[in-house]
Amino acid sequence: MLKKRIISSAIILTIFMAVLFVDWLCALLITAFAVLGLYEFFSMLEHKGISIYKYVGLGIGAIIPLSIALHFELTKRWEFLFIVLALIFLILMQFRRRQNTGVIVSISTTLFGILYVSWFLSFLIKIRYLPGGLGFLVTVILITKLGDIGAYLFGMRLGKTPLIPRISPNKSVEGAIAGLVFSMLGALACRVFLPLSYLHLALLGLCLGVIGQLGDLSESLMKRDCQIKDSGKILSGLGGVLDFIDSLIFAAPVFYFYMSLLLF
Repeated sequence: MLKKRIISSAIILTIFMAVLFVDWLCALLITAFAVLGLYEFFSMLEHKGISIYKYVGLGIGAIIPLSIALHFELTKRWEFLFIVLALIFLILMQFRRRQNTGVIVSISTTLFGILYVSWFLSFLIKIRYLPGGLGFLVTVILITKLGDIGAYLFGMRLGKTPLIPRISPNKSVEGAIAGLVFSMLGALACRVFLPLSYLHLALLGLCLGVIGQLGDLSESLMKRDCQIKDSGKILSGLGGVLDFIDSLIFAAPVFYFYMSLLLF
């Protein structure tokens, strides 16, 4: 399993590094991850027996990051307008159904998936388009993914105290602490991109590390509810795309708003 994880991670890292320096290619790659992750999320809901508008949701989920990638804005906050229109469209779609049962669940879960996966992950594109965004994007990914690596390696070898066994029986307190330390080290290593004090960087790494682990645990909670182990099997050794991006889903918008405050 560890060997498969290393190979899959190396392939993803190679692809990412190949497109990182071209902003629009990087944005398209992030869009692809968002759509694939959203597809897995909707498949999880179908496994649970929830009726959703899967392909309508996927279309909406693709347009949000693409509109950001292509700088397409009808208003200053175009994605908010689009989310409102998406909600209205989903309600209109319900009018075509012959039955009224499950309407609230169908609309809520479809819209939640769009917000949770597509919109939140699209903040990585916003980060890339900030002044100095290349370094910022490397920073948030390095902090969160190093946290994942630290938590997995140390949790697998030294983990003895369960963190929240009801949600994720394999995660340990020792692994979580190691993940936070790795996130802080990742933040310190990014001083070349963020000319901040070491204390500031360490606190930033700690905060993003905590948020990244919350993202991981949140996805684990949803998988337990749907009674599945992995969101998919597309990434050998890593599970699905959603399993790979879960720590970034919350970290991306938090880091974007933090950098926006810091820069502007």
